[in-house]
Amino acid sequence: MNITKSILGGVVILGLLSLTACETKPVVGFCSVTLKPGLASAIRLAEDKLGNGCEYSFDNYYTQLLNIATENPDPVNKQLFSQFLVGMSERGVISKRQAKSTYNRYFNVKFVSLMGDYNTCSQTCPVRGKVMADMQRELRDKELGLMQASEDSASYHRADHLFKEAQLVLEATCRACEAGGS
Repeated sequence: MNITKSILGGVVILGLLSLTACETKPVVGFCSVTLKPGLASAIRLAEDKLGNGCEYSFDNYYTQLLNIATENPDPVNKQLFSQFLVGMSERGVISKRQAKSTYNRYFNVKFVSLMGDYNTCSQTCPVRGKVMADMQRELRDKELGLMQASEDSASYHRADHLFKEAQLVLEATCRACEAGGS
């Protein structure tokens, strides 16, 4: 009797495990999608997938959307990305802060990697190399979003100018901090 119960228990566990395995396979396949041009229809498909269990694919979909936008650059792409990010925030796929930061990283002249209320001498100067490297990476993202996806070279050139100004100001400020601290 105990052997029968053990075997039956094992069969039930095996059955449950196989059902669980079957359930996860379609989700992976469902989320693994290559978005195709045009941008508006690709955004709709990404929104559908992200709203139906594929939240962890957000970064992959966003990268694909940027690639689609660079293949067909248009000033309206900035608005499409803004609406997409706001919608994903409203659905809870990403936070409001993440939506704003992501949009600004690619489509705004201001640098999100240098924002914050902190003391430059004590917090930024010791890590200024990392800060400048982060800003350099962000400038490349701005090139992708502003120039390549949106054909907004004027805004990109403003961002590039702000980057160079920030570099000079940070260097001068840190030298002054070092001189004052010596």
